[in-house]
Amino acid sequence: MTLEHIEAMDKEILTCKDVAPLLGCNPYSLHGVAQSAPEKLGFPVIVMGTRVKIPRRPFIAFMKGAATGG
Repeated sequence: MTLEHIEAMDKEILTCKDVAPLLGCNPYSLHGVAQSAPEKLGFPVIVMGTRVKIPRRPFIAFMKGAATGG
């Protein structure tokens, strides 16, 4: 999945499986960091029990800022 695919999606909430390829990491590793230290990710996450949800628009903004160096 690419950032363009995520931008075109209708759903507002992403999963670790959706975004891990863009970050170049394993979805399980991303899930672990989201649960234990979400502030290290640089984008907001919603942790509900064992589930991790990622708001799509803030994630896109993070990726665009990371891609442009800002």
